[in-house]
Amino acid sequence: MARRGGAAGNAKPGKRAERADRSERADRSGRGGREARTATVDGGRAELAPDKERRNAWTLLLDGAPQSHVDLDDPTYLSFEYQRRIGHAIDLAAPPGTPLHVLHLGGGAFTLARYTAATRPRSTQQIVEIDAALVAFVRQELPFDPQARVRVRALDARVGLGKIPDGWADLVVADVFGGARTPAHLTTTEFLAEVRRALKPGGSYLANLADGPPLAHLRGQIATAAAHFPELALAADPTVWRGRRFGNAVLVASDRPLAVAELTRRVATDPHPGRVEHGRALADFTGGAAVVTDADAKASPAPPPNAFD
Repeated sequence: MARRGGAAGNAKPGKRAERADRSERADRSGRGGREARTATVDGGRAELAPDKERRNAWTLLLDGAPQSHVDLDDPTYLSFEYQRRIGHAIDLAAPPGTPLHVLHLGGGAFTLARYTAATRPRSTQQIVEIDAALVAFVRQELPFDPQARVRVRALDARVGLGKIPDGWADLVVADVFGGARTPAHLTTTEFLAEVRRALKPGGSYLANLADGPPLAHLRGQIATAAAHFPELALAADPTVWRGRRFGNAVLVASDRPLAVAELTRRVATDPHPGRVEHGRALADFTGGAAVVTDADAKASPAPPPNAFD
């Protein structure tokens, strides 16, 4: 799945973040232990579960739902399918190693910000994450590389986006979930107008979208993005494309031609191969869906009870 949205800051975290300092210790063996680490945060019960196959890797869960995975020894390792697909798009956004200005809407365990910092040193990044207590917990248990140029703001994702200067970002990465659903105000044409404003010419918007049969939300999001970006591509598992199960899809949108052939190759050769659609095939999939506006927006569908089994 994906993350709930918002921010948390480099400034003093305040009372909400102080709750993370009172992390539940009963199920821990200490700072260096490999027991699960838990805390009560604004979004519920946060847990960092150790990866049994990787020495210093952890999965972040909120109320039992997996949100993101981090390997502190190798931040270029992306375990979740959707994060790997976003990683491919980050790789293809500019020549290898080129520093970028990146805005992350939704923080989680900062997986994609860590990935960008490792693969593109000297990048300047901002994270907007509403759950300040969650950010304090993640920072305490999974510290950032002190050399990484990352700022974290405790704001609602759309409010934080509104504070970004015009044309600042090379990439805007949206991975925003509250209660396993993308909030309605982050699905609209007005929201994407702000994304487009914040992007440099030639910049890209990368979004983690979640939907299941009959994929009406996904089609609406493609139609809405198409109203602002002439170039679109969507990567998803074939079973999600066919409407057979609930899952994640990664949208890539830009005002410049995308590296579709290379993205398609990378997604197809992942450990869990996916499929990329673009151009006429993607337009046909959208099927004349209406653009989503603030006046009629709804949150993305809730995942079925067995989605995380």
